[in-house]
Amino acid sequence: MTKKLIAAFCTYNRADRLPQLINKLRSQECPIYFEILVVNNNSTDQTEDVLNKLTLLPGPKLRHVNETQQGIPYARNRALKEANDADYLFFMDDDELPRPGLLAAVVDSLDREGADCVGGRVTNLFESNQRPHWLSNSLLGFLAETDHGPEPFWITTDETPVWTANVAYRMDIFRNDEKLRFDVRYNRIGKAVGGGSDLKMFEDILARKLKIRYRPDMVVEHFVESWRLTRRYFLKLHYLSGRRTALYEFEGVYNRCFGIPYFMFTTLTKQSLLFLKMLFQKNQESLRQGMNVTYTAGMIVGCFKKRDSINIK
Repeated sequence: MTKKLIAAFCTYNRADRLPQLINKLRSQECPIYFEILVVNNNSTDQTEDVLNKLTLLPGPKLRHVNETQQGIPYARNRALKEANDADYLFFMDDDELPRPGLLAAVVDSLDREGADCVGGRVTNLFESNQRPHWLSNSLLGFLAETDHGPEPFWITTDETPVWTANVAYRMDIFRNDEKLRFDVRYNRIGKAVGGGSDLKMFEDILARKLKIRYRPDMVVEHFVESWRLTRRYFLKLHYLSGRRTALYEFEGVYNRCFGIPYFMFTTLTKQSLLFLKMLFQKNQESLRQGMNVTYTAGMIVGCFKKRDSINIK
């Protein structure tokens, strides 16, 4: 029987980007049969009309569905459900374009190399065509850029994560484990800041000791919109990440004040002082340190809210 790959992405109000993205996907050379799946997450622009027209064009079959539950993990889980009869599922985002050879590399890794999950490189392109002067290399990963080097390797630790911006899975791992799904607690709606369900999925796959592969010949170009190129974006991103970590992951027996471990206050003070020092010295990495501050602040708020929820119960 011929094997089948589904190339999927979730979309919200990016109708203007869909024709080029679908065209690039249809232009991919793939050694097995593949279809394109689009999960429309309640777009309010012309997305539905654009997709209807694109389904009529020649090339690999395009199918689109609407997920009424708002948020990226719900849309990704819908894609898992829709691709249940496929052998492989590839994910990318609606603000990206695939480079030639991507799907061929996906199939080679999942089929020949026997990977359960494979991820590749993500290269950032900026809307203004100009990278902000304050955007240091250490921050590019928070805009999805991924480059773990020029050679393929097996991923065995969380030091080299792969994201749904450019990742593929063997569908058996989901059919055989109903608990392996994108965690809806790490929701992100529309263009809101935050999320993290793809990182949680990576961690869950890693914890199950499934085979994860990095392939540098899997490449997508990520179009970074200008609204993300602000310091405020990075600070808020880390505040929300810290709060979610405290709510859903942080455990341990500590001396606490209103549910907040005492050490967090000390940590926040030290990090804040270091941030002010780096800011005064005009250190380019001061924003990165500021992100550490807002992450810890988010953890403090998360611990407090977690205490409140426990008390209410």
